[in-house]
Amino acid sequence: MAELFNALTVHKARAALALHLPPAKPGVKLALLESLDRRLAQEVRASEDVPGFDRSTVDGYAVRARDTYGATEGMPSYVDIAGEVTMGREPKGGVRTGQAWRIATGGMLPAGADAVVMVEYTEELDARTIGVTRPVAPGENVVRRGEDIGAGEIALPAGHRIRPQDLGMLAAVGITQVEVVPPLKVGIISTGDELVGPADTPGPGQVRDINSYALYGAVHNCGGEPRLYGMVRDIYEELKITLEQALQENDLVLLSGGSSVGARDVAARVIDAMGEPGVLFHGISVKPGKPTVGAVVNGKPVFGLPGHPASAMVIFELMVAPLLRTGGYHFDGEDHPLDFPLRAVITRNLHSAAGREDYIRVKLSSRDGQFYADPILGKSGLIGTMVKADGLARIPFGKEGVEAGELVEVKLF
Repeated sequence: MAELFNALTVHKARAALALHLPPAKPGVKLALLESLDRRLAQEVRASEDVPGFDRSTVDGYAVRARDTYGATEGMPSYVDIAGEVTMGREPKGGVRTGQAWRIATGGMLPAGADAVVMVEYTEELDARTIGVTRPVAPGENVVRRGEDIGAGEIALPAGHRIRPQDLGMLAAVGITQVEVVPPLKVGIISTGDELVGPADTPGPGQVRDINSYALYGAVHNCGGEPRLYGMVRDIYEELKITLEQALQENDLVLLSGGSSVGARDVAARVIDAMGEPGVLFHGISVKPGKPTVGAVVNGKPVFGLPGHPASAMVIFELMVAPLLRTGGYHFDGEDHPLDFPLRAVITRNLHSAAGREDYIRVKLSSRDGQFYADPILGKSGLIGTMVKADGLARIPFGKEGVEAGELVEVKLF
């Protein structure tokens, strides 16, 4: 069992877990609309060009661009109307020198045409002739065949989480089914003799269970399938029975509470007794959330999260969310650029102890094109500090604080 509070950095804690994570689960095929928010198990390649033909992006006239060179309002270039493109059909014939075809947005360019003049820049001379009052260049107002994506190109890479626009891309290349990574099933256990349910009235010394519900929402938002296992007292055998069931029925288990120092701390001992390799660390050099347990039991990650709600949610974002969203951690020496995508000006001085990372709940505002981060001060046992915050500002490891006016990195909730 890991030495109590031999705290690791976030990077080292992730690395310790990564050595024992199981291989990715086999993919499952889903219908296109059912795949939204799922991660692709395999890359998807386009089997054809999109679009499959040169098409107009405006209402106007398909022309040979060189026939419009030098055109002005005072001296238009005159071309003969030789045809009209019917939507959804291939034009029969082509555009010759000095000719134009009427075309609507999305229409297929006739052979010989290489540009489209917007109708606003034309004037009708008679029923068969128009004057072009503004020149166009080859390719202007045209989407070329394969310009969106070419046959054989990767439409979406493996591991990509499917968004609404991705559904559109898949539909465009004729994909009706995709192979996705099944969502991880996550068991959630709250521990503590002081806990009662949300519908109960707390007695002296009791509090309602917050973490089960906050973590349920967090797992759901990350694409996992959360399952609640209720509240368990700080009794070894009771927790052991519940944890055994959760491990049998899930891919990952979260326990909140029972991870701090104390005579009744049993969570770490129960986790370590469940299987190999057991507890890998007990303590991360962060605030809030230092008393965190990280373990792998027979290929299944288990986290003992702090009982304080804000601490539990911060550690979830750092340690659990990446596993649910991407299936693993990034190890290129730096955080993924989208982990903390925002830069904001901190509005007050904040102290940080050397040798740890601090994550400050902040409320964001914008003035004169600059984001500002106002710290939401309060103890980690207060869920209201998370409710009021828009994200977490990071004070990096090795830095002893930030001064008002300094730029900080922010992770958005």
